[in-house]
Amino acid sequence: MADYTPFAGGEEKPEFAEVTECNTAVLKSPDDFDSWEKLVRAAESLEGGGLNRNSSPQAIATVRDVYDRLLAKFPLLFGYWKKYADLEFSIAGTEAAEMVYERGVASISNSVDLWTNYCGFKVETSHDPDIIRELFERGANCVGLDFLAHPFWDKYIEFEERLEAYDKIFAILDRVVHIPMHQYARYFERFRQLAQTRPLEELLPPDTLAQFRQEVMAQPPEAVQAGAQQIKMERGELEIEREVRVRIDNFHLEIFSRTQTETTKRWTYESEIKRPYFHVNELDEPQLVNWRKYLDFEEVEGDFSRIQFLYERCLVTCAFYDEFWLRYVRWMYAQDGKEEEVRNIYQRACMCYAPISRPAIRLQYAVFEESQGRVDVARAIYEAILLLLPGHIETIISWANFERRQGGLDAAIDVYRRQIESTECDIYAKGALTAEWARLLWKVKGKPEEARQVFQKNQHWYLDSRYFWINYLQFEMDQPTSAETEPTQYARIHQVMDDIRKKSHLPPAIVKDLAHFYMVYLLERGGKDASKEYLLMDREVNGPFSVQTTNKIKLAEDGKESTTDRRLMMENGHPGVEIDEAAIRRGENPYTKYYQQQGEYNPAITGGGPATMGADVWAVGQEAIATDGTPGLSQVLQEELADKNAKNAIASASTNTNQNGYGNEIQANSKGPPVGAPTGPRVRR
Repeated sequence: MADYTPFAGGEEKPEFAEVTECNTAVLKSPDDFDSWEKLVRAAESLEGGGLNRNSSPQAIATVRDVYDRLLAKFPLLFGYWKKYADLEFSIAGTEAAEMVYERGVASISNSVDLWTNYCGFKVETSHDPDIIRELFERGANCVGLDFLAHPFWDKYIEFEERLEAYDKIFAILDRVVHIPMHQYARYFERFRQLAQTRPLEELLPPDTLAQFRQEVMAQPPEAVQAGAQQIKMERGELEIEREVRVRIDNFHLEIFSRTQTETTKRWTYESEIKRPYFHVNELDEPQLVNWRKYLDFEEVEGDFSRIQFLYERCLVTCAFYDEFWLRYVRWMYAQDGKEEEVRNIYQRACMCYAPISRPAIRLQYAVFEESQGRVDVARAIYEAILLLLPGHIETIISWANFERRQGGLDAAIDVYRRQIESTECDIYAKGALTAEWARLLWKVKGKPEEARQVFQKNQHWYLDSRYFWINYLQFEMDQPTSAETEPTQYARIHQVMDDIRKKSHLPPAIVKDLAHFYMVYLLERGGKDASKEYLLMDREVNGPFSVQTTNKIKLAEDGKESTTDRRLMMENGHPGVEIDEAAIRRGENPYTKYYQQQGEYNPAITGGGPATMGADVWAVGQEAIATDGTPGLSQVLQEELADKNAKNAIASASTNTNQNGYGNEIQANSKGPPVGAPTGPRVRR
């Protein structure tokens, strides 16, 4: 439909206007299920909503295209498969509808409703009992173990009743009474009644029946009192059959008891399943917990067929949850000789359900294919992920490690080099990949000096990359040393820490964490003067801003601590908000940057000035006030450090507002905000 426009003669037909509008919404938001539903309703309403073989080719093609696209996007919607099959039956007849049903049961093979409808359709449109029975058997293999499979079994029994095939009915019931399901008791009653009229040969397997007959024959006949004598009567065949039937009935009651017990155990979990079908909405946590516990239970029970079937049921309801796909493949991989089944699960998850934005299961699939010797397939998986997620760090690292395993260290480095040189990788990804490149040289090649050169030669490119600096510091700290080499290594570590504090553009919180890491190093491995450096570092990172010399130097435009001190004095202890007169004339809001620095900026209020900010700005302003009634000095300055290189990036807002006394009237020498006005940062001009 993306390439199909319902136009005729260059003009759009009026009845297609709604379809076109809905289709535009779907193309704009293909994951919005509500838009899909509206598109389907609009397509079905064409020509009065009664599409048939006499409808226009344009309307028929439109409806088919909508259903095909919807079910390619959401193949687990069994209800839409049923509606599509009914529509095809009206338009093109039996064969077309049957093809839709086949596509449906291939997409969602464990749908009781879809199989029941398909078999019912076949009963009504086919006159060959063997073909119908074959379809029912396919359905029984797919959905027969479902806890709520009784509609399907009822339809199967109803078909055999039409043919008066009571031997077939009894065989069906003999299968059903062993299955824990919701209406097991009803089927057992029917089975027990029918067993009384069926030949013995149908009631049990030949070996079990022979055993029961031998047990009856081994018992001595009952003695009959005749006067003063007891006479032993020989049992006739009817008497033997009656006693065998009694034993068979007891045997069946034991089956019923076992089925009842198994049903009761599963009811604990089945009763908690609130949504047994697929939907795009998320499941709540209790539902996910119930599925996890149910799978745990079946795995402990140890029946392969039941475990596999429960996983398939779970992955209809939880199709968008990677954890259940990964759990399924891991369980299946633990079974002997199930490599093809594992591959099938991976392919279903990757092609239909797991979004590319969460590539974890695809990366796992690549490792699986590598383990099976399909190296080209594994490589193609990595390339396909990066085609849609260029610069994805985890995928690139996995790919490089894959190439190292297959082709050696140079092949891995070549992956990193090509990605770093690529224009599709941002600077943060490149910093991370450079750190991983150095790690390979260190850990795999065993050349820490080459790794150090990679860090040193590239550090000026990645001043904003926390991944790069964290790994650089970790690399230097993890180098083995001795009493003789420790001073040299200390100098290297000290230099890295100094670069982090003075040259990098990392957020203050990250710098503080790394400084704490370094302080631990000083106490554990430092020399005689380590205590002095420790206390100096403690003052710099944990003390009040007034004693944080490095940060004040870094904040000053001219690199002088005294400049920041003067600024603090001018602003009554608060750095304030910088005002760019040209930006003010352009209508930009000087307060936007302040709230961005606080991590509390709301894009919803960018469209107006203080009057449109209202309570949102008031709440943010209040959070910027320290407990002693003054603005949060240290937090503001430290956040400003991370933004030093972007001082002129001020978000758009209006400056001609003058409500609540909060607008152009705020000046550097104002006495304070009017009553009721938001208490925000003071302005510095």
